[in-house]
Amino acid sequence: MKHPLPAYPSHLCVLRLSALGDVCNLVPTVRALQRQWPDTRITWIVGKGEYSLLAGLSGVEFIVFDKKTGLAGMRAIWRTLKDTRFDVLLHMQQSIRASILSLGLKADVRLGYDSARAKDHQTWFTNRQLAPHPRAHVLESFMDFARALGVEDTELDWNIPIPDDAELEAQSLISGRDALVMSPCANPRLRNFRNWTPEGYAAVIDHAHDAHGLTTFLTGGGSDQEQEMVNAIAHHCRVAQPVSVLGKTSLKGVLALIRQARVVIAPDSGPVHMANALNTPVIGLFATTNPDRAAPYCWQDYVINRYEAAARTYLKKPEQAPWGTRVRHPEAMKLIEADAVNAMLDRLLQDTETHKRPQ
Repeated sequence: MKHPLPAYPSHLCVLRLSALGDVCNLVPTVRALQRQWPDTRITWIVGKGEYSLLAGLSGVEFIVFDKKTGLAGMRAIWRTLKDTRFDVLLHMQQSIRASILSLGLKADVRLGYDSARAKDHQTWFTNRQLAPHPRAHVLESFMDFARALGVEDTELDWNIPIPDDAELEAQSLISGRDALVMSPCANPRLRNFRNWTPEGYAAVIDHAHDAHGLTTFLTGGGSDQEQEMVNAIAHHCRVAQPVSVLGKTSLKGVLALIRQARVVIAPDSGPVHMANALNTPVIGLFATTNPDRAAPYCWQDYVINRYEAAARTYLKKPEQAPWGTRVRHPEAMKLIEADAVNAMLDRLLQDTETHKRPQ
C-alpha cells in the first residue's frame, strides 16, 4: 500500500548532489514548491561545489556532502538528520552513491523517477515514482516532482543570490567593456568529449570583436587541460586576444561575470545553464549530447545543434538509441562550424538588443 502524498507537507528533502548545470535546472522546482507551500521547510542535500554556487538561496536549508568523504560523509549526514523525518524525500539524483545516502534518511514518501527514466536501479530505493514523461528536458523532469505533489504553478523563477563582493569582482574584470563570456571546457570526465576546437573558439572571438566590439573573457577552473585549451585558443586568435580569468574567480564570481555579460557561449556544461538562470543570452554548442534534453532551457532556439548528425555518424544504430544517449566520440564536436556559431551570435545579439529573454 502506497503511503499517501501529504496535502501540505511540513518538511521536504531534496536529494540532488550534482552537477552545476543540473542544480541550476532544479532551482525553479524549489521555487514552485515554495510558492505552493510558503511555510514548508525545504532541506537540500547537495554537493560541495554545487553549494558554493547556490549558497544563500532563500528559504532553503542546505546540507553539504563532499563525495570525496565517501561513506564517512554519508554517516555524518545521517547523524545530523537522525532525529528528522521528512514528509517526502525527492530523490532527484540517479546514482548508486545518492541512493545509498538515501537509505539513512527517514521519510514517509520516497519519490523517484519512473522506470523509463530511472538509472542505476533507482526504483529499488523509492516507494513512489513519477508519472511517465517521455523525451523530457532535464528541467521538466525536475519540475515533474513538483507536479507529482500537486503543484500547478510551474512558472520559471531562479533568483540565485550573488553577493556584492562577487559583483565587484566581476566589475573589476570587465572594466566597462562589452563582454562575451566563453567557457570553453566542460567537466573533464572520462570520455566526455563535449569541448569544441580551439580554432573554432578563436574564430568566434575574432568575429565577436570585429563585428560587435565584444571582449571575450575565458572562464573555467585551473586544470592543465583547461589551461592548454586557453593557450591554444589565444594562439589561433588573429586580431582579438581573449582575457583569461581561468581559476581566478569564485563560482559566485563567475555568476556575476555571466550576469554582467552581453552573451555567453559554451558547450554543454554548467555555464550555459547559469546564463539561462540569470537571463543572460547564451549560445549552447551541442553535438555529443541531445539539446532537446539538455539545452539552456529558455534559449533553445539559439543552440548550435549537431547532435543528430553526430549520432548518424558515430552511433551504430542511432534510430534505436535511448533518449539521452551521448555520442562519445572525440571528433563529434568538430561537426560544429565556426561560421554557424558566428551567424547565430549575430542573430542573438540582434534579437536581444533591447531585451534579454525572448518573449
